[in-house]
Amino acid sequence: MSDGVIENPQEHRFELALDGDDIAAAYYQMDGNGNLVLTHTEVPFEYSGRGIGTRLAIGTFDLIRASGRKAVLKCSFMARFYTTHREYDDIVVG
Repeated sequence: MSDGVIENPQEHRFELALDGDDIAAAYYQMDGNGNLVLTHTEVPFEYSGRGIGTRLAIGTFDLIRASGRKAVLKCSFMARFYTTHREYDDIVVG
């Protein structure tokens, strides 16, 4: 379901383990309504073009859905991903 993506609430991010200690991460903040505001996505440059960002986005959205929470998309990458993946309409607000 989440394809290797985990939530790290202490760091306020979703993580996808890569090689060694490398990770791809989607950072979030909580808003006053309990929504996860996705603010920034990072994939190390050396992993560009491998679909890592897409795997991270799918895993992040799936984990948010499974937890019963909603997402607000302030991250440009996540917003672009969502425009072509409207199957996540049920969890995206704002």
